Order: sequence, then C-alpha cells, then structure tokens
Amino acid sequence: MQKRLTRLLMLFIVLISFSSCSIIEGIFKAGVGVGIFIVVAVIAIIIFIISKIFGRK
Repeated sequence: MQKRLTRLLMLFIVLISFSSCSIIEGIFKAGVGVGIFIVVAVIAIIIFIISKIFGRK
C-alpha cells in the first residue's frame, strides 16, 4: 500500500511540474510577441519623426 501511495504521489508531482512549465512557456511566448511589437512600433515612430524632420527642407 505504501509503495502504491508513493508512486501516485510521484506521478502527481510530475504532472503538476509539467503543467506549470507549459504555463510559464506560454507567458514567455506572449512576452516575446509583445516585445517584438514594441520594437517595431518604436522603429516606426523613429522613421516617422526622421521623415518629418528631413521632409520639410
């Protein structure tokens, strides 16, 4: 009985570990997407400002 309980406990711990890892993976994937969007937006703003400065001459 003790051996069976130990196996079930170990299985439960492994299942919890894998689900938490996938949650963290999802958070980092979302963070990468937001980071890329912010970088593209900043570059677009810089190009817009430079075009306005040099376009008036």
